[in-house]
This record gives sequence, structure tokens and C-alpha cells, in this order.
Amino acid sequence: MNIAFYGSSLVSAYWNGAATYYRGLIRALSARGYSVTFYEPDVYDRQKNRDIDPPDWCEVVVYDGTIEALKRVAAEAAKADIVVKASGVGFEDELLLTEVMAAVRPGALRIFWDVDAPATLAELQAAPDHPLRRMLPKLDAVLTYGGGDPVVSAYRALGASRSIPIYNGLDPETHFPVPAEPRFCGDLGFLGNRLPDREARVEDFFLSAAARLPEKRFLLGGSGWGDKPMSDNVVRIGHVPTADHNAFNVSPRAVLNISRASMAEYGFSPATRVFEAAGAGACLITDYWQGIDLFFKPGEEILVARDGQEVADIMASLTSEQAAEIGRRALIRVLAEHTYDRRAEEADRVFRSLLVREAAE
Repeated sequence: MNIAFYGSSLVSAYWNGAATYYRGLIRALSARGYSVTFYEPDVYDRQKNRDIDPPDWCEVVVYDGTIEALKRVAAEAAKADIVVKASGVGFEDELLLTEVMAAVRPGALRIFWDVDAPATLAELQAAPDHPLRRMLPKLDAVLTYGGGDPVVSAYRALGASRSIPIYNGLDPETHFPVPAEPRFCGDLGFLGNRLPDREARVEDFFLSAAARLPEKRFLLGGSGWGDKPMSDNVVRIGHVPTADHNAFNVSPRAVLNISRASMAEYGFSPATRVFEAAGAGACLITDYWQGIDLFFKPGEEILVARDGQEVADIMASLTSEQAAEIGRRALIRVLAEHTYDRRAEEADRVFRSLLVREAAE
């Protein structure tokens, strides 16, 4: 089956946290026999900051950030058996949704794939005339990369016929244990771009913990932090390409996951970096959110903190031996239950079920 997938970027993770989710899932779908074409706009300097070349398991079509180019690639949806419009493409998203779905041929599936459901839902709930909200009843399904029952219920309440989470996961061929690198060595690392919905939580969980432990070395990766005030023991690294994520995850004693505020509020939304860190065998500390125990066992496979003081308390007592054992257990769990092969199996089951219903109707 052919999939036309309209997203932010497959080849660049620059200001594009969904990249590794797209890559892991589409690569696994390709292994199951799907032929995927990924359409992405040339915006935000992503093409100048590619992490990978176009892969052999997916055709990548890069189009100019113009209305004319958008309409041209949207028309390509007519060739596909399954058409996916992702959230947060980054250029004329509402127009792209309208044009793409108008081009879908009869009998093909119409899918909206939300990689930031809390933000999208907040936008839809505030705008009754939003194009996506009007289109929800016409779509075959809304798929999300997290959110669990709260997100499913919210989408159903807005008119979606089906809302199904396909969670983040691990691609073991991309994220795996590697030797530590001196440039990333330290006590606690955090990787995340500076975003309004995350900044206050980074101040609490990471920067305040660093200020409480001036004798320890904290590493901050991600874009946008250059002018942010922070204690002298925080080392700014800047953008970390995906090729360096494994080394970043395994080199510090522990790494920290900080959910954006909206993700933490909905819960059931493990970020991609949670599985990437586990896949590298890292000791991961995460902020608390409902549903953690569905993915990893707190205290044994992952450590959980509710604020910066608890992060500091964990780091004050965490030994290298304890961190290594937590990372070892997390690796076993993620390989057994949370690979993208598993996620693609779920997506394949959803697609086939929807196609059967479409044919019956």
C-alpha cells in the first residue's frame, strides 16, 4: 500500500522534535511492505541542517515554502491508498490540510496524525470554525503519538469518529549503547529546545537543580538557550544532531526528560527521548506524568521527580553503579515492548481495519 505523508521534516531534526518519531515509524512500516512518500516544506532552515540524507526506505519530496508548491504536492495525495496530514508541518498547515484532503481519491484513507495533541486540542477547543475541527467527522481516524484516554476522549468530543494513540518508541538500529564521549560527560544531561510551553519547567526541574548542586556538572543541549541565565556549572552545548544522541545519553551519569506543560497535564505522553535514552542504556530521570508505569517501572527502570528539589535529591545520592543498573533494566524493557516494529504493527492493524470498513461502506 502507498502512503502519502505530509509532515514537518523527515531528514532534519532542527527545531523539529517529531523527526525521530517519523523516521522510526515510517522505517518500520516500510519493512512491513508499505511504500511511503514523505512531503516536507523547505522552511526554518531545516534543509540546511539535515541530520540524515533521504533514506532508501522512504521517498522524500522537499517543496518550496510557497502556496503554489504546496498545492502541487497536495495534489499528489490522489495517488495514495492512505493519506496522512501531520500536525505542525510549519507552513500553511490549515491550507495544506484542506488541499490534501480534497485531493484524496474515493476509497483511500484520510488520516490526521497529531504529534502534539495537547497543543492541537487547545487550539481546536478555542476555535469552533477551525478547518481541522470542521473536517474531523470526515476523517477516517485521528492518530496521535501519545495522550492515552484523555486525548482520545477529547478528540471524540470534537467530532472525530476514531482517535487512536500510536506511541513513541525505539528504533534499535538508530539508538543503542555506545562508549561515553568526554565532551558529553557530566552528572546530568538535558536535551530539549527552548519552547514557551517548556521553559518554566526547565527552570524548575533542571536549572534549579543545577543551582542546588554547584559541585556537579550539568549539560544542556538544544537550541535557543544562549541568552538564558543559569548557574556556572551548566554547560550549554547547543543543537545536538541525532547522530550524537546516543553519546549524549550515555555519557552523563543520568539524563533528564522534561515534558512540556501541556503534555504533562494530559499524561500518557512519553517523549521520543524517553525511549531513545532507554535504548542507549541510559539512566533516565523524568518529570512526573500520569501513565509512566505503563511504559517503565519507576524506581527500577526509570527515576521519577516531581520538581527540581527531587531531581537534586536524586542526583545527590545516585551512584554510577545504580545508574548503570537502571539503564540496563530500561534497555531490556524498551527492546521487549517499545520498539517501532511494535508501533508499526499497531498502525498496520489500524490501517487494515479502516480499509475494510471503507470498502464495506
